[in-house]
Amino acid sequence: MVEQVAVGLVGAGPWASSVHAPVFADGPETRLAAVWARRPEAAETLAQAHGAAACVEFDELLDRCEAVVFAIAPEAQPALAERAARAGKAVLLEKPIAADLDTARRLADVIGEAGVGSMVTLSARYAPRVREFLAHLESVETPWRGGRLACVTGAFLDGPFAASPWRQARGAILDVGPHAFDLMSVALGEIVDVRAESPGAGWSALQLRHAGGAVSQLVLCCTASGGHRYDLEVFGSAEAVALDLGEAIGASAFAVLRAEFAALVRDGGEHVCDVRRGLYLQEIIARAEEQLAAAR
Repeated sequence: MVEQVAVGLVGAGPWASSVHAPVFADGPETRLAAVWARRPEAAETLAQAHGAAACVEFDELLDRCEAVVFAIAPEAQPALAERAARAGKAVLLEKPIAADLDTARRLADVIGEAGVGSMVTLSARYAPRVREFLAHLESVETPWRGGRLACVTGAFLDGPFAASPWRQARGAILDVGPHAFDLMSVALGEIVDVRAESPGAGWSALQLRHAGGAVSQLVLCCTASGGHRYDLEVFGSAEAVALDLGEAIGASAFAVLRAEFAALVRDGGEHVCDVRRGLYLQEIIARAEEQLAAAR
């Protein structure tokens, strides 16, 4: 039997508590070895709940683990992830990988120079139903001409993420934007042009042009009181296909993420959703945010 990968978790907020801690503590491929957070009392509570050590110092967490999983704000993640990479630890990064493009570029360079494995928590990409959907798109010989993705939720109005400063300050484009850009670029090809505008407070409407000529539209909002939806449609001359992403992304996605991260730590190599993928998405976010800011 292969020994479980010892994982250190950075963060003890709602996402770390509801997803990362139980996922990496309960799986056959990993064990939760340590937790570190800005608030020691929160780290202690979360660590005790999952049989892990609560660390007062970040370096102590590095000493206790083989790989580091991050569940912290984008402005806090890069500096700690760079330290982890330089210490020889594989890293699982949250999206977006940084708060700005220059910092994201530096983080990608540091991880590349360190030669450690990296992945980004683009949860949809690990969901079996999403993978089947994307595989079908790739298998169709006639070209896909367009697509549409809508992510309309009330996640920022109440619940665990309503008090998140970076989400409230930067909106859906920074939070769900990475997922949307990632899926659309896999479905229709590399994004070569972005047009973004805001039809109302909290809303982002984007048109993307893809290599090969396809065009797609995105609507993103996390402050909608009703009409919630999270779905993807792709259109071609032969057929049109759709997927309810809200239903497709579940516990199985994080089981796949855990297994693939453990394999990356044990076997080395690269993952399609690595830090360079995160940097590519950060570049698109930066272009979209620049246009949204200019239109205000």
